[in-house]
Amino acid sequence: MAKKENLTAASVAKATCPPGKQQFILWDAKTPGLGVRVTATGAKAYIFESWLHGKSIRVTIGDPKTWPLDGPAGVTETARAEATRLKTMTDKGVDPRTEKLERRAKAEAIAADAKHKAEPAIEIWKRYIEIRRPKWSTAHIDDHEKVIKVGGEKRTRGRRKGEPELTQPGALLALLQRPLSDIDADAVKAWLQVEAEKRPTHARLCFGLLRAFLNWCSDQKEYRTFVHTDACAARVAKEELPPKGAKDDCLQREQLKAWFAEVLKLSPVQSAYLQVVLLTGPRRNELTRLRWEKMDFKWGSMTIKDKVDGERTIPMTPYVASLLRGLQRINETPPPKYRILNGKKVENDLSAWKPSQWVFFSKAAKSGHIEEPRAAHDKAVKAAAIPDLTIHGLRRSFATLSEWVEAPEGVVAQIQGHKPSATREKHYKKRPLDLLRMWHTKIEAWILEEASITPPTIKQKSTAVKYG
Repeated sequence: MAKKENLTAASVAKATCPPGKQQFILWDAKTPGLGVRVTATGAKAYIFESWLHGKSIRVTIGDPKTWPLDGPAGVTETARAEATRLKTMTDKGVDPRTEKLERRAKAEAIAADAKHKAEPAIEIWKRYIEIRRPKWSTAHIDDHEKVIKVGGEKRTRGRRKGEPELTQPGALLALLQRPLSDIDADAVKAWLQVEAEKRPTHARLCFGLLRAFLNWCSDQKEYRTFVHTDACAARVAKEELPPKGAKDDCLQREQLKAWFAEVLKLSPVQSAYLQVVLLTGPRRNELTRLRWEKMDFKWGSMTIKDKVDGERTIPMTPYVASLLRGLQRINETPPPKYRILNGKKVENDLSAWKPSQWVFFSKAAKSGHIEEPRAAHDKAVKAAAIPDLTIHGLRRSFATLSEWVEAPEGVVAQIQGHKPSATREKHYKKRPLDLLRMWHTKIEAWILEEASITPPTIKQKSTAVKYG
């Protein structure tokens, strides 16, 4: 039978574990279920043991160093008072271990909540990207990653006069380095005042990304208690962002000849890139990363990046094909055996040379393809005396000029990668490549005629189109 005695502070202090045993329990004769456990290593703890639903249960109360055995009347933070409380619970059929687990879970939840509350919002932003990545397009992911870049890297794209040589920190970096609980309407308003002054269009994009992020946080149980869902209220944007003005830069019919004349004077890669943008209407970065493996000269098609769907296949019209064939010949031509370096004849290492995988290749760019064709285009536009025409304006020009040949709006939208808006277009019309090619070729031929450029001859055999 287990040994019992009236425990005292002194007897607890003197209690030891007999040699050869792992532990020894000295039970209290005064308080039912209370005992002090001593292990072979000398560790001690008050415990409570009782019967519940026909089974023995044991609960650790705590270390005698932190739990006094007795105390003044009414004091509950003692080993005897706690054992009495636990005995009352078992008599009522309540398992004290469940209560202990609940207290532990509550404490852990409070600790986790405090951790999330103090955590920089940028860490939550990164988790947000990873969770949403399967549902987003590559371009949308890039937008979220760019706005938190640290900056300080050498620019790979062309710089306009007065622009810094190194990349700037992402527009949301400073704001997201705060804890999520600190990003309230006042913080967003102060941030927006600064960003809207420097780059209003980008600030509007960032504001939309931030608002979606905060809405997502409000749906997550670990963040909803301290996220400010009104931080990106519409009134904040209305007060701090200038009115959204629609851009309307676009090549006019009478400007085509001058534009082509100057663009044709640029380097072959830059010239071809700008002409293909005008003649196919893609977004700028959808074309810069075009690979040769995505080109099908036999069947007259090319698969380019798409902002929404990841990729889309469009016709390769005759003149565009001739431009790209020219780039292919340049790309696949190895350098000469010798070059002149510092006045001396030096042999090139032809064994290490290989053609570029990129259609619009660039030896200067780290990526291997052109990154920023803006400088070359600005030069050509200035020489042609065409005011304020951007590269995105060339995309707009393709859509506008296509109306001269009365091309169906849905055809142009599908080539450009615009999502259909009408229900009939969205659910019932998906035009085959041959139909797109028919209209696309008409659009190209009309543009070239207005620019006084002779298009290449098309040789057809069955449904295949050969571009020479």
